[in-house]
Amino acid sequence: MDQSIDIDVVVIGAGPAGSAAAMSARAQGASVAIIDKARFPRSKLCGGLITGRCAQHLHDVFGLDVDCDLFEARDDFAFFMDGAKLARLRDVPRAYLTMRFDLDAVLFDLALGHGAQDFSGRRVEDLDLDRRRLRLSDGTTLRFGVLIGADGVRSRVAEALFGQSFDPTKIGFALEIEDKTQLAGPQAAIRVDFAAAAWGYGWSFPKKASTTIGVGGLQVENPAMKARLAAYLDMLGTGQDAKIKGHFLPFGGYRNRPGRGAVLLAGDAAGFVDPITGEGIGYAVQSGAMAGVAAAQAVATGTPDGAFARYLSATRPIRNALRCARLLRPVIFARPMAPFFASTFRASKTLKRDYMRLLAGQTEYPQIVARAFLRVPRAAIRFLWRKIRRPKGADRHGSQISGG
Repeated sequence: MDQSIDIDVVVIGAGPAGSAAAMSARAQGASVAIIDKARFPRSKLCGGLITGRCAQHLHDVFGLDVDCDLFEARDDFAFFMDGAKLARLRDVPRAYLTMRFDLDAVLFDLALGHGAQDFSGRRVEDLDLDRRRLRLSDGTTLRFGVLIGADGVRSRVAEALFGQSFDPTKIGFALEIEDKTQLAGPQAAIRVDFAAAAWGYGWSFPKKASTTIGVGGLQVENPAMKARLAAYLDMLGTGQDAKIKGHFLPFGGYRNRPGRGAVLLAGDAAGFVDPITGEGIGYAVQSGAMAGVAAAQAVATGTPDGAFARYLSATRPIRNALRCARLLRPVIFARPMAPFFASTFRASKTLKRDYMRLLAGQTEYPQIVARAFLRVPRAAIRFLWRKIRRPKGADRHGSQISGG
């Protein structure tokens, strides 16, 4: 039976961003409906890396600690480029691995447990932003004060606002498998391979029941991503018969104005993904919580159209961090820079330390960029001096790293 319901805050998308938005809006006293086309638990393509920063957001928003049932702690990282080892870092700040199938279901249940109304398993059939209402596939109409689009990189809300959900020239693409033949021990390293894809990287994340392996990078630079994945799997010596899953990744194409009036975008829908590490869960939880607070406060003060101004102010640190990360990205991913980056990363304790402190949430991109402007010129001079002094007949980069 068709019905019409008035809701303070409607959230489309029940991933980490949507559940965080629902949780935070409920904590502010707003009525909340959370919509998702899927029933939970559901499969979700993602490496499942939980950084220290993300773990803190999960605790702050959901009261969720990194326990051994849902998360696996790792403090061992291995970095490679073109098959050559750049660094093996042990006893560094911990990161955690999880399966999104389990994590998203837990976060969704926590949001429902705090009073969000469950509209999962239903699609949005019609969305009218001007009249602030939407119709679901079961005939239900929801009238909202504020709408939060947490519906991923292919966001219908973003498309309704801006005409397209993402910029095709900036979007990333990733392919991934779950290799259940590789069961990792507790000391297995998280592996990152720079340049396994153009303007991207490959990853091997060892977990209890499988190893998540994938490659990702800018879509326009990788017309043959399946071949990239096949080559990476060959290099790792893993099987080729696992099911391959693919998805778009807002890899550096964030929206500087993630919404308008009473409509907000959070997580992947806003492009809030680290363009260097590819990590998005932390920004999803953080921005989702900010959206929920902004939405609920705007409704409570009778100014739902003021939700975006509140949210824009709250997300300034996220957008500033992503802007700074984009400044650094060419140094890491541009192919002509590969020899310089590989040599510098291998030799510099400071660079490796900063990378790990960034993952742990102990430093931010603006601080790293400020230090980089001081250090990169000196590192470039040292690199060029080594090339000038290299004996004739030595390999191109004084290592196994190949250039572009």
